[in-house]
Amino acid sequence: MKRSMDFYWQTLAVAQAEIHKLLRDPSELLSRAVQPVLWLAVFGQVFSQVRGIPTGTLDYLDFMAPGILGQSILFSGIFYGIAIIWERDLGIVHKLLVTPASRAALVLGKALAAGARGLVQAAVVYGVAASLHVGIRWEPGAVISVALGVFLGSCIFATFSLVIACIVMTRERFMGIGQILTMPLFFASNAIYPLELMPDWLKAIAVANPLTYLIDALRASMVLGGHGQHTAATNFGVMAAVLLLLLAAATALYPRLGR
Repeated sequence: MKRSMDFYWQTLAVAQAEIHKLLRDPSELLSRAVQPVLWLAVFGQVFSQVRGIPTGTLDYLDFMAPGILGQSILFSGIFYGIAIIWERDLGIVHKLLVTPASRAALVLGKALAAGARGLVQAAVVYGVAASLHVGIRWEPGAVISVALGVFLGSCIFATFSLVIACIVMTRERFMGIGQILTMPLFFASNAIYPLELMPDWLKAIAVANPLTYLIDALRASMVLGGHGQHTAATNFGVMAAVLLLLLAAATALYPRLGR
């Protein structure tokens, strides 16, 4: 029982420290919010005039809005690890590793802080989507489902980013790999077009892409008339399984940063 409580407080302390960093300097969060605004206001407005993309009963902008929210979560989370490398270079990681806090608590705390940051970004995307007359579902259950999906997705991609940071160890390598990964993950998903339009080889990649399940969950809950290709249990189950695997990998790799 005592070990469980220690783990809880250690995780909470790490998460609070990360959130305090964001509150002191929210400029990164604001800069990340510009991208979904441009995608919805420019790209979405243009492609909503194209009739060749089958979106069922949804307008294209309504179809696209959950995808852009997922994109925002991906792009923000995938570069989360750069801060970890900065902490390594400043000696902060070494100091954390010599504390009694467990490695799992250090990793989970950072993941939870990323989840909280994702919720702020979701609020921005909701505001932009509403201003563009996207049919948003405002029922409490739908909003809670979206919030849970955003939180899980942010934790997934931030932890994935941490795994990459633990492997590459330098800012230059990390930035190169992050840039290589973001666009393939985005385009190999159902963010801006349905899976049915993909060739078989790309569809196979999309099925293995956790972003696909995040956007599927968001599309089913965020917009009026939206529905997912999978059940909520499947979408959230896959995301939870991926997160657990990444947390285990990050926990095992995190001590490398202290070398």
